[in-house]
Amino acid sequence: MPLIEDHHYLKICAQLASCLSISIAAARRKVEVAAAKEGKKDLPSRKEIAKNLLNQTLENKKTETYSSSSSFDELLKALKEEENFMLED
Repeated sequence: MPLIEDHHYLKICAQLASCLSISIAAARRKVEVAAAKEGKKDLPSRKEIAKNLLNQTLENKKTETYSSSSSFDELLKALKEEENFMLED
């Protein structure tokens, strides 16, 4: 992924990262993947996609009734096929 030095794009990605509690690099990667799915490669399109993702995330945060700690707890639950996995004997 080439380095994009556009201040507004990086600011939107930083806001997205903050809302999702992920790194800025992960937020940029999320935008890049969404842009690749839509077949858009130019910077204005990526900015628009990043804005849309940010708006969707903010809307989801408003409608959710549980806190970030409960969503983190949900992420830590073991999958059915992994619940009996032991790292050491």
